[in-house]
Amino acid sequence: MAISASTLDLVAARADEGRRNRRIADDVVQAVVGEGFIRHFTPAAHGGRQAPPQDFFLDQIALAEADMSTAWALGIVAVHNYQIALMDPRAQDEIWGDGPDAMVSSSYNPVGARCEAVDGGVMLSGRWGWSSGSLHCNWVLLGGVIPEEGYRTFLVPAADYRIEDTWHTMGLQATGSNDIVIDAPVFVPDYRTHKQMDGFLGIHHQPPGYYDMPWAQAFIRVVNTSAIGAVRHALSLFRDRVGLATTDMTKSPTDPDVLDRIARASLLAETSAKVMVRNFEEMAAADFKPSILDRARYRYEASLVADHCIAAMDLLMDVAGGRSVYAGNGFQDLWHDVRMARAHVANNPAGFARNYASVLMGGENKDMFL
Repeated sequence: MAISASTLDLVAARADEGRRNRRIADDVVQAVVGEGFIRHFTPAAHGGRQAPPQDFFLDQIALAEADMSTAWALGIVAVHNYQIALMDPRAQDEIWGDGPDAMVSSSYNPVGARCEAVDGGVMLSGRWGWSSGSLHCNWVLLGGVIPEEGYRTFLVPAADYRIEDTWHTMGLQATGSNDIVIDAPVFVPDYRTHKQMDGFLGIHHQPPGYYDMPWAQAFIRVVNTSAIGAVRHALSLFRDRVGLATTDMTKSPTDPDVLDRIARASLLAETSAKVMVRNFEEMAAADFKPSILDRARYRYEASLVADHCIAAMDLLMDVAGGRSVYAGNGFQDLWHDVRMARAHVANNPAGFARNYASVLMGGENKDMFL
C-alpha cells in the first residue's frame, strides 16, 4: 500500500501548525488512519492488514517526506499493534473490540516505574517520558521491572493515567511526546502484560508465520526510519531552492562541492532504506525466524540510521545558505528533527555494535531486545 497524494499533501500543509501546537492536527490523524496505516500490523482475524513489514516502513518514509513528526508519532502508535498481537487473546479482544485501528502510545523506559506483583497481576505506578502521539490514544504500553522476575510491558487504559505536558523541545515538536503519570497504583491484570522473554523467544498466541518475527525487529525500525524521509525532504528543498538564497557562490547548487554533498547525502539515506527493506525480506525468507546472529546484525544496522541521516543533514546544512540559520527556516527544522531521533536509546549504536561483534566472534548474545 502507498499513502495517497492527497493525504501526503494534507500532512505537509499541517506540518507547521503541528510544530507550533506540539501535536499532530486531528484531521491529519484521521486521514492517516483512513489510509489503513494504523492497521498495518493488526491481525487479519481482527480486520487488520497483516501486511509485509517493509511496506509499512516505506509508507513511514513517505509520510516523513511530508512531516517527520507525523511519521514518527503515528509510526510508533501503529507498530504497537504488532506487540498487542503477541499478547493474550483477552487483551487483543479489548483493544480491537471496536475495530482494527487501535491507537496505543508507549513509553518502555522502566526507570520511573514502580511495580508490585499481586495475585492475578501487578500494581503499577510511576512516571514515564517520551510517549509519542499519546494525546491521540486511548491506551498506553508502559515498561517496568518486576522484582525477582524481570522486564514486562503493561497495557493500561487512559482512565488509569494522566498525560503531563512536558514536550518543549528543539525538534519533532508535533510528536507530542509527553509524560505518562500514574500517581496512585493501578491494577494491571497479567493478561494485559507482555514479558520481555516471550518477545525474545517468539512466544505468542498467533498461528505460525508472520508473528514469529521478533517484536523488537519491528520496533527498532520505527524510531529511525522517518529520518530517511526527512533527508529526502531536505534534498527537495535544495532542488526547489526554498530559503537557500546566498551571495556565496561556493554554496550554489551548481558548485562541484555542493553537488558532491548532495550525492553523498542522498546515498546515505537511500542505502539506509535499502538495508531496511533487505532485512525484512531476509526475515520473510527465513519464515520470520532469523538466527541470533542475524537479529544482532539487524539491530546494529537499524541503530546506524540516525547517524547516517545526521551525517547527510550536516553535509547539506553546511551549504544551505545564510537564511538557514533563522528560526523557523524549513531546512533548520529538518536538521533539528533528525538530530532528535538520535536521542532515542535504540539509535545509539555503541552497545549494539559490541553485541553484534561478540556474537559474530562466537560469543554469547547479551541483548534480549532484538
